[in-house]
Amino acid sequence: MYRIEKENEMQNSNDQQVNPWDDSAQVAPEKTNKSKKTKVEEVVKPAAPVGANAGEYDMDGLMTDFPTAKELERFVFDETGIVLNLKGRANKLKYQTAMDVLNGQQVDPKYVGGDNPYIDRTELIPVEDLKAVPAKDQSLPGAEHMQNIFVSNSIPHPDFEARMQDKKVSVYFRKYKTGQISYEIVGPVDQRPHGVKLDKYGRERPEIIKWVDPRTGEQVIVREDGSMTPQGRKLRAMMQTFRVNKSNHWDTWIDREFVSLNESVANNPWDLDK
Repeated sequence: MYRIEKENEMQNSNDQQVNPWDDSAQVAPEKTNKSKKTKVEEVVKPAAPVGANAGEYDMDGLMTDFPTAKELERFVFDETGIVLNLKGRANKLKYQTAMDVLNGQQVDPKYVGGDNPYIDRTELIPVEDLKAVPAKDQSLPGAEHMQNIFVSNSIPHPDFEARMQDKKVSVYFRKYKTGQISYEIVGPVDQRPHGVKLDKYGRERPEIIKWVDPRTGEQVIVREDGSMTPQGRKLRAMMQTFRVNKSNHWDTWIDREFVSLNESVANNPWDLDK
């Protein structure tokens, strides 16, 4: 039987808590342009091409005014809103492509770019790739064998700096009919600047943006034979510090047994076929 329980009890004071991620911890066994009407007749103007000044641009003029690809790309962007990728192209091709766009003609898509030409990519702060979520422990059964699931949002963050800011993680505890229990940290995922460097203006900026990703994938903490993993023992110790009346979160919400009764079993608990 599946049941989702929401944690609703206040956790104990900090001196009673156990950091479940500390490997050194010793613990006992998630205008149409409106047609202008003159006094004589109504004149309907045709739609203007992409380049508002179509036909006014000259190859020599472009080459004189915009000697570099970047300057040319910026001018075309200002006039049409179209981003071109002209760097490294032959001069004749480069200026012909720009003039075609300015004059409202279609150009080969391979000459169309995607980045704003005013952005200096060398000044962008790189962002570390977000890693994939670790795979589920293969020893755990499928979801159809799940007995219950409990969500805790009060467990300290595994990352030291985040934990010093009193940040928490969301952890899913799942118990299966086989007796196995698993945990999975599902988030949150944050970004953190790392390192310091000077940009071309002498200003300090991060070298890279790294992910603070506590996600674990679903991992076993209580095996089918009832034995616990080292991480399981630490998580159990922490959850036992969270009180529920005279009991605690581990015994009340995580390591619990649900009994399903139907009418026939209620009437005859001795039928071995049930």
